Amino acid sequence: MAGSGPGGQSPQGGRTLRWGVVATGRIAHKVTRDLARLEDAQLHAVSSRSQGSARAFAEEHGFAASYHDGPSGSGYQQLFADPRVDVVYVATPHAQHFEVVRAALEAGKHVLCEKPFTVNASEARELVQLAGERNLFLMEAVWTRFLPATRRALELIRGGTIGTVRWVQADLGFPAAYDPADRLWDPAAGGGALLDLAVYPLTWAVAALGFPQRLTAQGHLNQDGVDVQNTLTLKYPEGAAAQLTSSLQAAGPGMATISGTAGWIRTGSPLFNPRTLEICGLDGRIEVEDFHEEAEGFIHELRETARCIRAGLQESPLMPWNETLQVMELLDQAREQLGLRYANDLREAGT
Repeated sequence: MAGSGPGGQSPQGGRTLRWGVVATGRIAHKVTRDLARLEDAQLHAVSSRSQGSARAFAEEHGFAASYHDGPSGSGYQQLFADPRVDVVYVATPHAQHFEVVRAALEAGKHVLCEKPFTVNASEARELVQLAGERNLFLMEAVWTRFLPATRRALELIRGGTIGTVRWVQADLGFPAAYDPADRLWDPAAGGGALLDLAVYPLTWAVAALGFPQRLTAQGHLNQDGVDVQNTLTLKYPEGAAAQLTSSLQAAGPGMATISGTAGWIRTGSPLFNPRTLEICGLDGRIEVEDFHEEAEGFIHELRETARCIRAGLQESPLMPWNETLQVMELLDQAREQLGLRYANDLREAGT
């Protein structure tokens, strides 16, 4: 369990935050390992649908309490009713984000929610409105936005190192074995390449070029109505463009290249957690910057969450609500063009 100073104070003098984790899948394990590294965090409670999973997760990571589905309600509802929990990290499948985050906010908890924030923009707007009304912190956990390599790349771009950015190329893909029971392939869970992977290439395009004037989406849906591969083309003023691919069919280099009038920057692979940047000027000379660290990389978004909560902020300036909403709107546009629909959309339409 992460340590705290006397009287519930962290070594830096800020209030120690007591964390709850909702769900016990692979990403929850990874994020929790970094959460345990924070000096101002206490691992208090975890919830899962099954008692065995909740208890095993709590024992492995040193949580004080565990909750699971039962006569007293769902595990996450019991966790949210625990007055000792200050902030929750939500790691459920995509289609459950809206329901779980809404319940957390209604219970008065600050929330860090895995990407994609929700399945559609309507859900995202409702959650942002609720957080605003309850004066609670809420952030989408796009961890790539907080990494040292990403922040360094943005510093170089904004400083004019590669001139005016004219195009971005980014991809992320791997050949995933088809399994209708796996969340990646399950329409009920919000499966598919778009919601699971495309946020990472989009992160680099939006960081370098901002939000586009127009988005065009092409892709392929399988027999279950889940997208297995897609390509997004973003168009900007004066001809600037981005081409982004995400795939559950093929492995790619998993890099982002940002090209400008005075050179280019290329991330190491994978682009969601790059440990290197290549910077090349018009002279063709390539410089490499390294960003190696012991932590998985989630620790940076976790530190930002803690910083914002202690400062009384409702949103992070590094991952503001408006950008989350605009990304969700882009994903809505892409899904409309691909013909990709989920049960959450039916709830939105009231059918």
